[in-house]
Amino acid sequence: MVVGISGAGSEHPMHDDEIHPDVLNRRWAILGVLCLSLVIVIIGNTSLNVAIPVLAKDLNASTSQLQWMVDAYSLVFAGLLFAAGTVGDRYGRKGVLQFGLGLFLLSAAVATAADSTGLVIASRAVMGVAAAFVMPATLSILTNVFPSHERPKAIAVWAGISGAGAALGPIISGWLLNHYWWGSVFLVNVPVILVAMVLGAVFVPKSKNPEEHPVDLLGVLLSIVGLSALVYAIIEAPNWGWTSPSAIGVFAVAVTALVGFALWEMRAEFPMLDLRLFRDRRFSVASAGMALIFFAMFGTFFMVAQYFQMVLGYSPLDSGLLMLPWAAVMMVLSPMVPGLVARFGAHRVVPVGLAVTALGLWVFSWFDVDTSLAMIYVSVIPLAVGMTLSMTPLTTLIMSSVPLGKAGVGSAMNDTTRELGGALGVAILGSVMSSVYVSNLAPSIEDLPAPVREIAGDGLAGALGVAAELGEAGKAVSAAAMHAFVDGLSVAAISGAVVVLVAAVASWFLLPAGHDVPPGAQAEASAEEGAAGELIDEGVLEAGPVIH
Repeated sequence: MVVGISGAGSEHPMHDDEIHPDVLNRRWAILGVLCLSLVIVIIGNTSLNVAIPVLAKDLNASTSQLQWMVDAYSLVFAGLLFAAGTVGDRYGRKGVLQFGLGLFLLSAAVATAADSTGLVIASRAVMGVAAAFVMPATLSILTNVFPSHERPKAIAVWAGISGAGAALGPIISGWLLNHYWWGSVFLVNVPVILVAMVLGAVFVPKSKNPEEHPVDLLGVLLSIVGLSALVYAIIEAPNWGWTSPSAIGVFAVAVTALVGFALWEMRAEFPMLDLRLFRDRRFSVASAGMALIFFAMFGTFFMVAQYFQMVLGYSPLDSGLLMLPWAAVMMVLSPMVPGLVARFGAHRVVPVGLAVTALGLWVFSWFDVDTSLAMIYVSVIPLAVGMTLSMTPLTTLIMSSVPLGKAGVGSAMNDTTRELGGALGVAILGSVMSSVYVSNLAPSIEDLPAPVREIAGDGLAGALGVAAELGEAGKAVSAAAMHAFVDGLSVAAISGAVVVLVAAVASWFLLPAGHDVPPGAQAEASAEEGAAGELIDEGVLEAGPVIH
């Protein structure tokens, strides 16, 4: 049954009271299904961090290969989000969501049986493709099933689940690694995905934009080439040398592709990303801030998992459990953030959140080879608090700067900045850490044979393996490698703190004062709501807000 229909070509926007009562009544159940789908994507992205030391040992993976296991997912995800969001708007978001979950299930099954670094990286890339269809659909559906006065609260829950899922991933994979082989961190996704697909089929309404705009294929290609080349150059530059011909060449490819992408998007009839959106400071500043939050989050997770296991000697499960306070803080604090924004404004809450995040990274730089758990939490708690304070209002700012009918665009931008920031966090902070590690370790292993030096220089896991085979003499190598690793971690943490602190200062001055939507913007946005983003019945009707 279809009710609440405006006639084709109606100029009236879709109002909250036009949401079908059945959809309105089950909106929180819908949110639960969307959050379950979201958590699969987030946990799939972070659960691998705890398994990194095991993968390094069992698959003889180098630091660069480990980074690519993490980044292959994020990079493909970021490159395809706008295309996936467009496909969802064009052909139906619920169908795209279900397709993404099914593809994720298949790629997780392949990764479970992988026996080489190459197959793990390839499987992770396919998971990134699947996630690109899942994540933007969850947020764009959310914005269409909740009335405007409840939307910030729903987004806060969505953002809290997103952040907490990032912390829960290592805990789940840590428990699995304590009891099973490393492939179990992928296998565990299978039953959860099946449940999400069944619940999604029952509860989630169909969502589609009747405007049939074609997918910007050239924009997709240029963005993938540009972002892939950029992250690849950042990961490999420490091995090649930052000024080597190889590094300069790949950076040149990245810049060329990204500039070409921007030029094409400005002239394309139906651009993947309408660059005029960046004229709105809510959209541009919030997008940059979201990227930097995930830059810090994913970069920290990548480093801390190795630190807990290879330096402090914790098991994979213990390493994951040590991050439980992070998840707890995010889940408890997230629902409170909309109230803080209502009282103080996003233009003040966001800079404070970024500044607290920078403080946590600065404390993180104090870590040594024997740092106590108390000192670790002096870093972890501010990181969790700062990121929670920032993520919800930043997401709301991005979504409120885009008309409701174009929720797919806003959702794709929100998700792209998250994943691109996460990929760059792992790549840049990982590369900084690796560069300092190699430089500081070199004097201590200069007397070892060249092949042994190469293994030790590849990463801490390799150095500890070499040390174990050297007997008594290996103790000095092990100690030197741990100190070199911690030195690299400290420099990387300080680098991240400086970047996030600059973002905090910039957001203090650049974010517009007042509520998330400045005067007049909501009226302008609502003028377009009636023509796009509506929930429809099987795609039969071509215009007018339809909810079933």
